[in-house]
Amino acid sequence: MKNFATIFTVLVAVEHIGIMILEMFFWDHPIGRRIFGMTPEVSHLSAVLAMNQGLYNGFLAAGLIWGLLSKRIHIQIFFLACVVAAGIFGALTAKPSIFFTQALPAVLGLIAILLSRRNDET
Repeated sequence: MKNFATIFTVLVAVEHIGIMILEMFFWDHPIGRRIFGMTPEVSHLSAVLAMNQGLYNGFLAAGLIWGLLSKRIHIQIFFLACVVAAGIFGALTAKPSIFFTQALPAVLGLIAILLSRRNDET
């Protein structure tokens, strides 16, 4: 179960690095407009906001990587929980599919971590 926890945590970190790159560098670009379904006008007007949002996604990824490298489970739990909260909020306010692409992998990572800790205690 520990391996699954690590795999999900790495996947969530990599996903948030990708989101950071998209939001910070490709938002006002044909790639970003296609992925996020925006017109050039909308992407241009919201580019600064997207860069800020991308930075926060980078912080989430950095926290997950920190937790993995330091092997501090409580740090991984905290940042996965932050991703779950952000994913639920995004699903409710922006696009329902965000739950499945962002929150669900983090939920699976949290479950795997908690199950692996339970197995360690028995």
